[in-house]
Amino acid sequence: MKDLWVSLSGAIAQQKNVETIANNIANANTPGFKKDTLVFKEHLAVFNKGISDIDLPNKEWKPEDFYRSYGAEDAHVEIQGSYADFTQGQLVPTGNPLDIALRGNGFLEVLTPNGIRYTRSGMLTIDGEGRLVNDKGYYILGEKPRPSGETTVGELPPNTERVIRIGEKGQVSVDMTGELHVNGNSVGKLAITEFNDIHALRKEGSTFFINNQPDNYKKNEAIQTTVHQGFVEESNVNAVLEMANLIKANRHFESIQKAIKAYDNVSGRGVNDIAKF
Repeated sequence: MKDLWVSLSGAIAQQKNVETIANNIANANTPGFKKDTLVFKEHLAVFNKGISDIDLPNKEWKPEDFYRSYGAEDAHVEIQGSYADFTQGQLVPTGNPLDIALRGNGFLEVLTPNGIRYTRSGMLTIDGEGRLVNDKGYYILGEKPRPSGETTVGELPPNTERVIRIGEKGQVSVDMTGELHVNGNSVGKLAITEFNDIHALRKEGSTFFINNQPDNYKKNEAIQTTVHQGFVEESNVNAVLEMANLIKANRHFESIQKAIKAYDNVSGRGVNDIAKF
């Protein structure tokens, strides 16, 4: 029965929705995490094929002509995509001078084994060689003077020359522009990057983002993000709201399962009853 595939596609889409919401809840306490939301699309065959103004068969009528489905048996639910919600998370004080939080739309630049990535997670530390790293051990990058004619952050060479080295031991301070000082001496400035279209970023893992559009970077003078030392940005997941959404999604999934079971029973009875004749 073709009708079975309509409900089956809905079940597959709703299962993915349950997994997405569950992942949001699992990261409710992950600093810098931005929740994901799925976008659904209903595919209707009638909109693709079209129907005539007068939908009457120009022939001798048959019983099936009175039960026209307009292609409904070929309809299905599709997941059109997902997007990250970049709403600002709450800034929470930690008392750790190496924790930083960003207020605004900017991101920290991090050098990973796969290249430069962008993150809102500012739980930093110093490795054994005096370099500034994040909680995963990846290097935090600093700004670098641009050659003449260079216009975007994305054109800066992604190499270890931009890794921030704290060097001497002492009191670390970070001002609101991202300038780092140790015992009053400047040791570098955090590379804070903003984008013209923040939704063009693609999530990689739980807190990293990648930008695949070289012209999406804002110029340094346009950046408005501020840095706050001794704070971390909490996840923007509302755990209570997401739990309610999870319950709702599970109920929708169960309802679709009942519809699938009903179609299956009808099909089974049809086969068994026909076999009796």
